[in-house]
Amino acid sequence: MRFRFEEEQAPGLWLTYGVRSVLRQEKTAYQELAVVETETFGRTLILDGAVQTTERDEFFYHEMITHVPMFSHPRPRRVLVVGGGDGGVVREVLKHPTVERVDLVEIDARVLEATRELMPRLAAALADPRVNLVVQDGVEFVAACEEAYDVAVVDSTDPVGPAAGLYRPEFYASLARVLYPGGLFTCQVESPVFCPDVLVRARGTVGEYFPVARIYWGPVPTYPAGWWGFVVGSHGPDPSRPPDGDRTEGITTRYYTRETHRAAFALPRYLQEMLARDGAAPSGGG
Repeated sequence: MRFRFEEEQAPGLWLTYGVRSVLRQEKTAYQELAVVETETFGRTLILDGAVQTTERDEFFYHEMITHVPMFSHPRPRRVLVVGGGDGGVVREVLKHPTVERVDLVEIDARVLEATRELMPRLAAALADPRVNLVVQDGVEFVAACEEAYDVAVVDSTDPVGPAAGLYRPEFYASLARVLYPGGLFTCQVESPVFCPDVLVRARGTVGEYFPVARIYWGPVPTYPAGWWGFVVGSHGPDPSRPPDGDRTEGITTRYYTRETHRAAFALPRYLQEMLARDGAAPSGGG
C-alpha cells in the first residue's frame, strides 16, 4: 500500500508526495508537526500541513537566505537566527570563518528535538560550541534584546499562526535596532507567483527602517511554483553586489555562487512595475 501527503500550496493547487513512512506526527504547543520519509525528497519536515524543508532540496533555500547577507557584510562575527529550528541556516552561517557566535531563537522546542533526532545531517550544526540555543518567541527576544549583531536571518514559516508577528513593522524596527552599523538582515517573503503583494509590502515596510531594502529570489523545488522571494535590509552595504572571489574560496555550497548572488536581484518586469507603483525603485533589484 502506498501513502500520500497532499499540501495545498495555493487555492486550487495541490502538490502530492508519495510517503514511505511517517516518522513522527504530533501536535506541539504551537503547531502540528510531522516528519515523513517521502519517495522523492527524502525526510521532510511539515508544520501545520506545509512542507518546510526536505533532505533533497533544502540547500537551495538555506544557502540563498544565508549567504546573500553573510557575503554582503565585510566581516560577520555575531549572527542572530530567528526560527530555523531545523539547523540549516546555522549550518550555512558557520561556514564563514569570521563567525564567533550564533544565537538561534526557536519558539518550538519540539522542532529542535524532531530534526536533531530524525534529520541529523541537517541539524548537526546546532551542536557547534559557537551556537547558543534559545527557546523563546523570536518577537519577544528581539524586542528585549540588549545584544548587537552583524547579520540577522529570519527563517520563519508562513505569515500565519506563531510566525505572524515576524512580519509586522514593529519586529522590523526591533531588528534594525539590534544590528550594528553596517548590519544586514534577511527573511523569506513568500512566492513571487502567488503572493507578489507580500513581497512588495515587505519591501516597503523594511524600507521604513533600513536605508537599503531589496527583494531577491531563489529556486526551492518544493515551495509553491518552485520560486521563492526574500527581502534584505541593510544599514550600509549594497546586498546586490556579489562578494570578491577570494571570500568564497574554501566555502562549499551546492547552489550559491557569486553569479547566482548577482542574478538573484534581477527581477521580472511585473515585479519591477509593482515595486515602482509602491514607491520602490523599479530596477537594480527592487
